Amino acid sequence: MDMLEGNATNESTVPTAPVAPPPPPKRPASGVNVWRLLSVGLIAFLLATFTGRLQLPSVVSGVRDAVARAPSGVASSASANDPAAVAAVKDVIQQANDAQAKAFAQHDVSLMRATATDSYYQELLQIDSDLATSGVTAIELTKLDFGAVTVSGATAQATTFETWRSTYDDGSVDERTDRNNYTLVQQNGIWKIQSDVQPDAQTISPSTGTGTPGVVPGNPASSSSSSSNWSGYAASGGTFTSVTGTWTVPQVSSASAGADATWVGIGGMSSRDLIQAGTQATVTTNGGVRYEAWIEMLPQTSRTVALSVSAGDSVTVSITAKSGNDWAIALKNNTTGETYDQTVQYASSLSSAEWVQEAPSAGRGIVPLDNFGTLAVSKASAVRDGKTMNLAQLGAKPVSMINGRGEVLAQPSSLSSDGNGFTVTRTQAQSTTRGTNPYRGRGGP
Repeated sequence: MDMLEGNATNESTVPTAPVAPPPPPKRPASGVNVWRLLSVGLIAFLLATFTGRLQLPSVVSGVRDAVARAPSGVASSASANDPAAVAAVKDVIQQANDAQAKAFAQHDVSLMRATATDSYYQELLQIDSDLATSGVTAIELTKLDFGAVTVSGATAQATTFETWRSTYDDGSVDERTDRNNYTLVQQNGIWKIQSDVQPDAQTISPSTGTGTPGVVPGNPASSSSSSSNWSGYAASGGTFTSVTGTWTVPQVSSASAGADATWVGIGGMSSRDLIQAGTQATVTTNGGVRYEAWIEMLPQTSRTVALSVSAGDSVTVSITAKSGNDWAIALKNNTTGETYDQTVQYASSLSSAEWVQEAPSAGRGIVPLDNFGTLAVSKASAVRDGKTMNLAQLGAKPVSMINGRGEVLAQPSSLSSDGNGFTVTRTQAQSTTRGTNPYRGRGGP
């Protein structure tokens, strides 16, 4: 799941710039190859020796030709103002977008390989798969505008404004424009896309008290903020080094469409970093429901882990910072006793903690939210500034998921009397928000 759609407090916040890419490699010294110039001079001297004359214009011309032929470090010595390098970067992005649409239409993912690094290609494969399983039948880039493009050595940064149209198997069509921040690197003299993030794709709107709640059973939280793809609680204000939560995997109706994901995470409310883990249910095309456990560290897409989960299982997930950038991720199926433990490396801002029920995103769209009924979360806590606190002590804020018409799709309840639990209830409102977000793997508010 990628992360929050912004800040869950009552202040509308847009995530800051994405995690900075690695510094470019040291640029080779500029200028013409000295040996090439010496060679030109030596040839001129030998001609003079054997012919008895030295034609200065010919020597000058030879030097000029040598300069013209001298490699400019391909793009590795290109400057931000090099029109050729900027044009090359733009061309690769255009090719990559065309290849992604063509690959999906022709069911040939290999078409995307030429313009992507190995790691980014793996993300594209996941996106292609997610699009197919979420009911998308076609994607089309209808407009591409370029913002700033800078080239520094063998690394380039480019901003685009892309409008994508998605067609779904129910005949509906959705179109949206997003800002994309690309990072490209040179591999064997060829530009390839290393990452693509959308800094504006996630925004949480503060409560206005004028929403359209529809029928919300139970004890709905008051003054909740809203998001287009998640519901739950989020806490900020301090340094967060651990988060945990327990929930019962909901029984999803196979008659519904889409998916839902439940997770806990650290970071992402006011930053582009997010480490998260949880469970997901997906209604398959044959009418079944697939349940799985997963972990994710933005900007990478999520990956399924070896922990079996089923509807009705009690699951506990915790994420804890260790020394340096080491993190311990632990998932336990309390019903079966099965566990999954993994230590990963991740640079986190430690800026927030979240307990979320989400409509995952798949490649170029937010997956419709399935009918999960009611999700019950308990034993929710986080370590902030070295102290373990429950949701009430953390001052965690509720967030409601809304559709494109502003109707509540999933509503969090007020906190339980012990301050460490809540429920999220799916309403009868239709899931209309799909978007065209190519960045996310599962999604995240």
